[in-house]
Amino acid sequence: MKSIKPGRGPSFMGGVMAVAGALFGVLWTVMAIAGGAWFMAPFGLIFIGIAVFNAIYNFKNATGKNRYSEYDITDENEEPDPWDERFGEKRNELVRDNSKGKYCPYCGAKAESDFKYCADCGRELP
Repeated sequence: MKSIKPGRGPSFMGGVMAVAGALFGVLWTVMAIAGGAWFMAPFGLIFIGIAVFNAIYNFKNATGKNRYSEYDITDENEEPDPWDERFGEKRNELVRDNSKGKYCPYCGAKAESDFKYCADCGRELP
């Protein structure tokens, strides 16, 4: 089954780059004021504002349970995301006996055969 695996690594690196952007904005602002180019100082403040927004978004995405990812699509047999061990949810591997009912392919919870949605995670069952 294919699923979208939220990428933690790209988000964390985006957060690091946002911090670097904020430092650049601080440097820009200080240099503009020190050089007497007051009209250039607001550009540094804009850099800082954008960088703070990006840092919050990316670090929240890297450490959060429900993350956003556009491109990182994987198969369940592929290598797991290494950041899941630190920030992810620990999942137990279950041996499933489908003769006595069915299980949610997303969270592993037992579902009755007439259920349309998983009672645990709320996703639509196949």
